[in-house]
Amino acid sequence: MTVHDPEVVHAEYATERRLAGRKHAYRFAAGQDPREIAFRVVAETQPSRILEVGSGEGELAERMQRELPAEVIALDQSERMVELTRGRGVDAMVGDVQELPFADGEFDCAVAAWMLFHVANVDRALAELARVLRPGGRLVAVTNGPDHLQELRELIGAPPSDFSFDADSGGGLLGAHFRSVERCDGTGWIAFPDRAAAQEYVDSSISWRGRQLPELEGGLRVRRSPYVFVAHK
Repeated sequence: MTVHDPEVVHAEYATERRLAGRKHAYRFAAGQDPREIAFRVVAETQPSRILEVGSGEGELAERMQRELPAEVIALDQSERMVELTRGRGVDAMVGDVQELPFADGEFDCAVAAWMLFHVANVDRALAELARVLRPGGRLVAVTNGPDHLQELRELIGAPPSDFSFDADSGGGLLGAHFRSVERCDGTGWIAFPDRAAAQEYVDSSISWRGRQLPELEGGLRVRRSPYVFVAHK
């Protein structure tokens, strides 16, 4: 099972249940908030038109629409995620980042938060995102590093992540389509208070489902390694 298999991704996001389970774990997070970093670098552009691809439940799209003087359009491959995003009052549509239904140069800024590693052909997706941005536009892409949740992965005996777009590979992939790329560090920790809380995260993971943590004495502190790429067209 891979996180960029189209059938796996489609099934995973047909409902919000497991996505919500993974996000719920971040109530135990400490350190920088990559969501705040992403919002800040979007706001810096003072955009008038923003595209978010892989919008999920729509929290970021809603915030951008509420707090920025911009038109926001959200796109996701999941009908359920589009439904949830529309429920927040955001213009959202079902679509594929590898074939964006927009003309060249339509947007000032595009956002792809924790979704490019789900795409079968990342290079094609990045080419499409670059195409729909105006000259001087900005892509904000959030992903994780190879050591993300490493302590948890080792305890359950899971292999290293095989992300096609991560903190190590992202700069080179983006550099093929954008004139300059910056990487912002959003790393920190998650302090699970007990085994049950950590197992809840494991059970909600696409590739870890079915694995079990050993018995733990007390809580579990694991590193989280999100990074925010800012790519300039």
